[in-house]
Amino acid sequence: MARAAAAAATFERRVLRAAAEHQYLRVRLELPDGEARPNVAQLKQLVVSALRELHGEVGAALSVDILTYDEKTLSAILRVISSGLVKLWSALTLLGSYQNRRCAFRVLQTSPFLLALAGNSRELVLD
Repeated sequence: MARAAAAAATFERRVLRAAAEHQYLRVRLELPDGEARPNVAQLKQLVVSALRELHGEVGAALSVDILTYDEKTLSAILRVISSGLVKLWSALTLLGSYQNRRCAFRVLQTSPFLLALAGNSRELVLD
């Protein structure tokens, strides 16, 4: 019995929080009509303006990179430093308009690893 207690005492749990330098988000912009589709530069400006609106100049100074963007589906993969993930996510969630039209950002996936966004196991089709 004493041997089991000694073995349990040597166990040490280590949790690494925010060990990754960047976080990656797969997002989709939802617009009610299909005519006003932003290009990649307009999407970047929309993200920066959402950050500025919610978090001021400090939020606008946050480094956000658009790694991929598909104009047909209005989906993108964004990269942000780990400490800015919550600011970016909240700014995108609370954004409500684009060119005076209603819009919404949907965060589809988030991960500290870019490779994790390469596929979606929920859409996997097995033969």
